[in-house]
Amino acid sequence: MADLEWSVADGIGTIRLNRPEQRNAFTFDMVAEWAELLRTARTDDDVRVVVLTGTGDKAFCSGVDLSSISNANPDLTPLERKSQLHDQIHRVALELEALDKPVIASINGVAVGAGLDMALMCDLRIASRSARMSEGYVKVGLTPGDGGAYYLPRLVGTSKALELLLTGDFVTADEAHRIGMVNRVVDPEDLAEATTALAAQIAASPPVTVRMIKRATYQSAGTDLRTALDLISSHFAVVAATEDAAEALAAMKDKRPPVFRGR
Repeated sequence: MADLEWSVADGIGTIRLNRPEQRNAFTFDMVAEWAELLRTARTDDDVRVVVLTGTGDKAFCSGVDLSSISNANPDLTPLERKSQLHDQIHRVALELEALDKPVIASINGVAVGAGLDMALMCDLRIASRSARMSEGYVKVGLTPGDGGAYYLPRLVGTSKALELLLTGDFVTADEAHRIGMVNRVVDPEDLAEATTALAAQIAASPPVTVRMIKRATYQSAGTDLRTALDLISSHFAVVAATEDAAEALAAMKDKRPPVFRGR
């Protein structure tokens, strides 16, 4: 069995971390493949939504495999340590930023450190009620190395993010939902079904429209109102001219399910 599994069905591409005995900790080889899969998903018309999850019910991801992280090797220079993060592990975050298809993290268990960061950088998060989450870096004397200091404040606010980053405290799935870290919480036995249902709902929508909505949302978050409105008027004009937009209106008029072709 591969450490990282990839499957595509019904418009949903699934990346599965498959090292349950190691709490789905990832290696550098896994990161390289992970980034490549995201790059492939960007141009694969059969993929409309991506789901990220882990094998088993114990852990979503416990972060980087401890046997391979830089501080396990005292001979590495600071530049070499930086390169391990920036040139390898950060490739996943950069590929996700470039991917304008929605990505859902299905958090099936403990998510710690870089494992939590990998969930935070997704667009949506569904958590099993038994999941527990912690940034955790401070407890091993490290700064958040995989984007936690960037993503977490944007979800829960600066003050709450600092509390979680500075203490390394665990939060339950219900608490994570209350503070906005995750979108939905379901019972463990319902997680796979709930994730598939959400992914399928998005995958059934017009693909170009979905991608433009994601793009516009992130673009608008980093710009002023006038620029955001100018951008969305362009996106709107492009989407309105697609065959799928016409199909959506025709299907509504005819009271039938639409058939979208991504054009």
